[in-house]
Amino acid sequence: MLLFISFLIILAVISMKISTRLGLPLLIGFILIGIIVGSDVLNWFYFDNALLTKQIAEILLIFIIFDGAFRIPRDTFRKVAGPSLTLATLGVVLTATFLGLCIHFLLGFELAYAFLIASIISSTDAAAVFMITNANPIKHKLAATLNVESAANDPMAIMLTITFLQVITKAFSSPFTAIIMLLWQFLGGALIGCICYKVSVFFLNSIKSESRGSYHVLMVGCILLTYGFADVLKANGIIAVFFLGFLLGNHRFPAKQSVSSFLESISTIFNIGLFIMLGLLAFPHRFVFIWKESLIIVGILMFIARPLAVFLSMLPFKYTHKEKIFITWGGIKGAVPIVLATYPFASGIDTNGFIFDTIFFAVFLSCIVQGTTLAPLAKFFRFTEQKKSPVPHVIELHSLQLSDYEMVEVSVEADSPHVGHSISELHLDTSMLITSIVRHGRLIIPKGNTSLLANDTLYVLAPSSKINDVNTYINGDETNT
Repeated sequence: MLLFISFLIILAVISMKISTRLGLPLLIGFILIGIIVGSDVLNWFYFDNALLTKQIAEILLIFIIFDGAFRIPRDTFRKVAGPSLTLATLGVVLTATFLGLCIHFLLGFELAYAFLIASIISSTDAAAVFMITNANPIKHKLAATLNVESAANDPMAIMLTITFLQVITKAFSSPFTAIIMLLWQFLGGALIGCICYKVSVFFLNSIKSESRGSYHVLMVGCILLTYGFADVLKANGIIAVFFLGFLLGNHRFPAKQSVSSFLESISTIFNIGLFIMLGLLAFPHRFVFIWKESLIIVGILMFIARPLAVFLSMLPFKYTHKEKIFITWGGIKGAVPIVLATYPFASGIDTNGFIFDTIFFAVFLSCIVQGTTLAPLAKFFRFTEQKKSPVPHVIELHSLQLSDYEMVEVSVEADSPHVGHSISELHLDTSMLITSIVRHGRLIIPKGNTSLLANDTLYVLAPSSKINDVNTYINGDETNT
């Protein structure tokens, strides 16, 4: 078993490189691994336990969604908060509404059943969107809008799915009770996330440990505490964890850089594990029974439900028609819909696996069609920006105590007035220090007479209060320095 798991992990990491080069969402490679080694192809590992998948997936999603929220910068969030959060809430509701109605009238499903399927597949995949926007630099406003939306819309899809499950199973005693529970799920989750953020900051600042591992373990505890606290109070734990991640990601605390690297690692591991497990749960031979329904659902989603939802949600905001079309096409589906597709089976509704197989196949089609064409569409609309060469050396400040200083990475722009000038001519603030330069892939230790060249990457140690001034010193005009 250990040999088998090690083989899957190594194969998954290799598939990450291949997916990136081909411009495919990571989801496709990982799921294909699960399908290939699963019951229908090589039959190395037989797995058909949807209930266990749901239980494991819920735990993995806690950390995946927390990490996504942790990496949303406050400045970026503020710039696109209106449109992104509108898409992540109203947009998801409208998508589920339009899709649900179309499924009801075109496929003849019961209304609640149709809305359940629509709710499950209404959110977009953060991992797929992040990978594409990072690999293909897109206009900042558009990339930020898609990134924040994809990171923030999972809670609404989860809440809608649970709601329609409870409607079908008649768990609600009355419509009034349903509305109150829905409001509490969202508002209570947000409130608990904010409260647990304060508690987490207190713990992180008070531990004063000499071991980085202590902060890693404490962070895991804080994340689980937040989800568990929300669950006990019948609020939405995913929403609570999302707010906790966003608030902590934009707050200074000891060993933050180390904790960030740790979170990135476990998020990657959990993503790999989740996708492979979902691939193992799939039985491709059953797709012959549902491919027509999946094609109809994907077609409605791509060309009717999502476009209508985006254009209506974006009415108050200043986006061009081309930008709205691009955002529409950026609604790539991913892991969350497949995970949510296990909920009906666990509730005794999807006993023949129809919903799971339909959603699985639909998500796979979305990844292939939208995931491989989003970057070319950005180029066609001229939304792409010049891609910066990756920096082979990264200098970070790992501090186990709260520090007033941070390490800032700054690229010297070609039009900077200081290109060709020495560091001593910069007249940097006395509290700032250029610690190193990465030039043409080589690490250089700077001196006062070292000249700056275009496209140099500088690592500057500066006070936290002056972080926003660093780029002005390097790339601003002479009067600012």
